[in-house]
Amino acid sequence: MRFLIAEDDFATRRLMQKYLSDYGNCDIAVNGIEAVEAFRLSLDEFNPYDLIYLDIMMSRMDGSKALQEIRKIELERNIEYSNYVKVIITTACEDSKNIIGSFREGCEAYLVKPIDRKKLIREMAKLGLIVLFN
Repeated sequence: MRFLIAEDDFATRRLMQKYLSDYGNCDIAVNGIEAVEAFRLSLDEFNPYDLIYLDIMMSRMDGSKALQEIRKIELERNIEYSNYVKVIITTACEDSKNIIGSFREGCEAYLVKPIDRKKLIREMAKLGLIVLFN
């Protein structure tokens, strides 16, 4: 499995890389512009991401705008909706406006920081990316 971690905070990037590296390869982007470019490159190389972990508040381009651009690229490339990359939006703000807006823009899940490993793994299972055993 392949992941893109788009996060501007170094400590959170490291933590997410630690959580996700057990399940696959992790690439890093430090802002929305890098995230969009990494996503585009993954498609160009026929090696798309399975999951993008996208912080909503980043410099240069925020996560909401990056998500809009990612979904636009998928539309432009005629990618079927069922094959869209899964996106988990994260933020330190538990603001209903941001949550609702993120789902409207096309995220599949929303987690509030600090990210709990168990919650992240449960969300990945809900998205069909991993199987959990009791």
